[in-house]
Amino acid sequence: MEFNIKSGSPEKQRVACVIVGVYESRKLTFAADLLDRISNGFISDVLRHGDMEGKLGSTLVLHSVPHTLCDRVMLVGLGKEREFRAKEYREAVRASVKALTQTSAVEAVSYLSELTVKKHDVEWMIEQAAVVTLDALYRFDRFKSKVDESVREPRKLTLAVPRRSDLADGEKGLQRGLAIGSGMRLAKDLGNLPGNVCTPSYLGEEARQMAAAFGADAEILGPKEIAELGMGSFLSVAKGSVEEARLIVLRHHGAKDKGDKPIVMVGKGITFDSGGISLKPGEGMDEMKYDMCGAATVLGAFRAAVEMNLPLNLVAIVPTCENMPNGNALKPGDIVTSMSGQTIEILNTDAEGRLILCDALTYAERFDPATVIDVATLTGACVVALGHIATALYSNQDSLARELLAAGEEVADRAWHMPLWDEYQDMLKSPFADMANIGGRPGGSITAACFLSRYAKAYDWAHLDIAGTAWKGGKDKGATARPVPLLVQFLQDRADIALGNVVRRGRPRRETPETVDDEQD
Repeated sequence: MEFNIKSGSPEKQRVACVIVGVYESRKLTFAADLLDRISNGFISDVLRHGDMEGKLGSTLVLHSVPHTLCDRVMLVGLGKEREFRAKEYREAVRASVKALTQTSAVEAVSYLSELTVKKHDVEWMIEQAAVVTLDALYRFDRFKSKVDESVREPRKLTLAVPRRSDLADGEKGLQRGLAIGSGMRLAKDLGNLPGNVCTPSYLGEEARQMAAAFGADAEILGPKEIAELGMGSFLSVAKGSVEEARLIVLRHHGAKDKGDKPIVMVGKGITFDSGGISLKPGEGMDEMKYDMCGAATVLGAFRAAVEMNLPLNLVAIVPTCENMPNGNALKPGDIVTSMSGQTIEILNTDAEGRLILCDALTYAERFDPATVIDVATLTGACVVALGHIATALYSNQDSLARELLAAGEEVADRAWHMPLWDEYQDMLKSPFADMANIGGRPGGSITAACFLSRYAKAYDWAHLDIAGTAWKGGKDKGATARPVPLLVQFLQDRADIALGNVVRRGRPRRETPETVDDEQD
């Protein structure tokens, strides 16, 4: 779909549909009020008759509104005016897009992007409108023999800005939004692919092609090269599958100073997790194709950051393999040696994600990173603790955790800071090796993070356990692309800092003596 930015009055738009908002009090937004006036109160009459009450997310399509040039006017409920926040804005945009696909309108102009959301500017409004629109339009029908033709994607969507002077900021927001949306689409596509298609070699080739398309460097290592690195822990997981392991390494040199330390993102890439010898229950095992969503989101975030040409040096590391049972598979009681030289007693082969991540975290040291963030669908215990709302966040630096939390709040991709106290480390003790790979049922997400922390002592590190947020189940099951928005916002914030900008939620701006004084006040 084509996107456009425009400044202009709604009654002058000669398009198939104009989208405006209505609050629960039946108060019209500025754009809706202009349409109401030119139509001699037509919209107000509709509201007085009770055809729409302005409830958040509700929609009503009106045809042939008098004295307007558009074919349709879509009214979108915004809820209570005094409570209109970022969350409500995204929900209203999503509802408008969903309703638009149920019409035959090929072009639309949305004035929802002109609304006022506290602490957010035009650039943010346009960015989020683009991200939400692309997310709402996403469909995964690659393997369907017949496509659902009842859902029609518009050919063009124009997002309105209040003034001509806002056009430049609107264009910036649009380009960012499209990049983030494309990164999310990549993450969803990879996550939704079945395990017989999205194998480690497939994931490696997709990463290579993506890197080539955006001018990034790609290195894909096979089992021989991985063994030469001493990644015994990683390769122990891959032993039970006929699919060979891959280590994917992507690099983006975006910083002005090529010697700047990179930000490294590490993604767990188990393309199918049977549990290995510690076999999972059969019910719901189809969802274990999503066990590579950490890898998918890292690749999606990397793609978005490179498309945005962020002035950062970035590295993406993806260890990827299958976890399958056969006569050669890893067994409970086995002891393996990680790349760091630390030994691990295997108590449960279904705790395999940490076994591939620990070697990737050790490998990350060679890049002398400024920060390392790993992303993984790591533990069912995380779902028990936080449900499907928040991503679990662990870090060895509280300041890094605060950055990630703030980035998540900014883009509605929320995380929650979990404890990483030394007392939990004792639960990983083993009489036969340096550590066990599990610490028992209590605090399972925490002890998994503690395990990884032993391999991340050389740098600032954060771990995102996305087991509860990476996909949704039920009839609308599928990958969510979380936490791509969080990661990209974090990278954008770091880029603003690199450029000398003051990062403010909703509007980063150039640091000057005046703004410094303002900050101190």
